[in-house]
Amino acid sequence: MQKRTLGASGLEVSALGFGCMGISASYGQPLSYEDGIAMMRAAVDAGVTFFDTAESYGPFTNEALVGDALRPVRDQVVIATKFGFKFVDGKTAGVDSRPAHIREVVEASLKRLRTDRIDLLYQHRVDPDVPIEDVAGTVKDLVREGKVKHFGMSEAGLATIRRAHAVLPVAAVQSEYSLWWREPEREVLPTLEELGIGFVPFSPLGRGFLTGKIDENTTFDAADFRNLVPRFSEENRKANVAFVEWLKTFAGRKHATPAQIALAWLLAQKPWIVPIPGTTKVSRLQENIGATSVRLDPEDLRTIDEALSKIPVHGDRYVPHLQALVGR
Repeated sequence: MQKRTLGASGLEVSALGFGCMGISASYGQPLSYEDGIAMMRAAVDAGVTFFDTAESYGPFTNEALVGDALRPVRDQVVIATKFGFKFVDGKTAGVDSRPAHIREVVEASLKRLRTDRIDLLYQHRVDPDVPIEDVAGTVKDLVREGKVKHFGMSEAGLATIRRAHAVLPVAAVQSEYSLWWREPEREVLPTLEELGIGFVPFSPLGRGFLTGKIDENTTFDAADFRNLVPRFSEENRKANVAFVEWLKTFAGRKHATPAQIALAWLLAQKPWIVPIPGTTKVSRLQENIGATSVRLDPEDLRTIDEALSKIPVHGDRYVPHLQALVGR
């Protein structure tokens, strides 16, 4: 597995990370404890060193699973987790980045992760009621104490990123980015390059759509949050098939799969971009890792850009109340 460094932070990770959320939440029925452990250890065996979790995944259960799975190789991997939500009866109930709450979350996360430090601690969503300087200052104290190594932000707005970075260097920003969600190219990526911040795209395969395995006839488990995502309505899935059909054709010419082209395209954008695809199947893990061997030359990239720019993507990526948490 190739390695990459997240911006100017010096944090070195595998070129592809592993998004752990889907093992425990959001994409239908969670894996069993045993299967979840086996999935993450298969990723380690394949060379993945960067694992992404959060207290909200489950909630809480995913961190515990990650801790158990990675304990035997703790010193060989980088674990990222997140704070920033509050919970009532096991469900998210708004944001909370008060300094005291950050400290509570970190102590609980350290116990669940069975570790003495968090390699990369993200603010999951910006809390408009807490100055970002107070948030970054609290994480800075945790860094001094050795409980946190690096600071990250998720789905934050540009002004907030700059203000946080002035207090404590931000190692990485995490947001959705893929062939069918390219909004970060407008302002986020140039700002990160200027500041020396790495970028970690989540949903790099369009929540599964860019694998070519989803169409208007696909049915999702009742627990799958894609049932609520506008982009995954039956009507929009039918309209978006044209996008992935072109991707399949191009992938065939490169002797690759659509998922591999989607990931290789991300890797080709900047050397400090590290996608974190998730999966519950070892075969998909192996397919994703195969993307690191796919080479897209400048002509390939131009072909992809020109063709897909002419195929509109239908549907919003979030329902309104979730979109309201983005870009603060």
